[in-house]
Parts: sequence; structure tokens; C-alpha cells
Amino acid sequence: MQLNIPEGDFAGYIFDLDGTLINTMPLHYRAWDRALREEHGLKETLNEDLFYSLGGVPTVRVAELIGKHYGLMLDPLAVEHTKERMFLEMLDRIERIEPVVAFARKAALTHPVSIATGGMPEIAVPAIEAAGLGDLFKIIVTPRDVAPGRGKPAPDMFLLAAEKMGVPPEKCLVFEDAEPGVLAALAAGMQVVRVPSRVI
Repeated sequence: MQLNIPEGDFAGYIFDLDGTLINTMPLHYRAWDRALREEHGLKETLNEDLFYSLGGVPTVRVAELIGKHYGLMLDPLAVEHTKERMFLEMLDRIERIEPVVAFARKAALTHPVSIATGGMPEIAVPAIEAAGLGDLFKIIVTPRDVAPGRGKPAPDMFLLAAEKMGVPPEKCLVFEDAEPGVLAALAAGMQVVRVPSRVI
């Protein structure tokens, strides 16, 4: 994987989690597909392109959007609970995206680093620990840290991560794999490194 790092005098680095630092997107997809088909009435395999288009969006909102797409009357909180339970059962299969992790480890020697993830802390933190990254990232921002409805693609999580690092937004470089996160970073006035989300 080739990371295209822009020129700039960056003072802090913000990383998305799923599909950026760790290759969990296939696991999340499997958990969504199982949850919807086994317990929430989906009669077909979840469309993978639809799933990837919602990368970085908070889980409850993803459930709402998938329900709307398929015409399902879903309880988004119940779907979230089922999906997250199924995902946590697969934590032992998490793999790091090594080029991004290597950059983060090198950057952390001289600059503050943080995570801004669309996942809730009860899912994101175990995933970070399972990937062996708990020592690296002490600043973790999730949708629970911002106002309801202000997760990605709103800039709020990235702005909060910058604030926690003590770095002006324009001096931050963001690593993201999904369009909502890219839009959020740009809205925050930050430059972005796009990471391919479908890691082979």
C-alpha cells in the first residue's frame, strides 16, 4: 500500500480506526449481514457497496439508512446491539493495516496522535486493544463525545481530536478510508490521506 503524504508542516495526526488503522471492515460487514439476516428480517445478502459507502457513519445511523434502503421497519438500537455483539465475537481476527500503523508509530515519537472513529467506545476500545494499539493512542474520540447527529461527515469529531491534542485544525493531517470521514476532515480545515478501505 502506497500512502500519499502531502507536503506540510503538520503538528498532529488524526487517524480513523476501521479500514484505516485496522482491517476490520470485512468483519463489520459480516457482522452487519449476519445481524440483519438472522435477527432483523433482511431477506437477501447485504449489499457490500452500500455498506462501504457508509464507512465512518455512527452505527445507529447506519441501521437507519440500511433500513430505509431495504424498506425494513428496524429498531436501530436493537440492530446496533445485535451487530456489535456479533462483531465482538470476531475480535481475534483483527489485523493491523501495517503501513498506516508504522506511520502512526513513527509520528508519535515527535507529535501527538489521536483516533477519531465512527465506532462507539465499547466497540472501538476493545478493537484497538485487540490490535495491540492501546499503548499508541491515548486520545480516542467517538460519536459519544460530540452532540447527537454530529458524527462524520460533520467536522466535530476531528475538531475535538485536534483540541485534545492541542493542535490547530489546519496543522492536523487526517488518515481516512471512507468518504464521510474525508468530508468531515475537509470541513474541519484539515488535509487528508486517503487509505484504501478494501485491503486485500
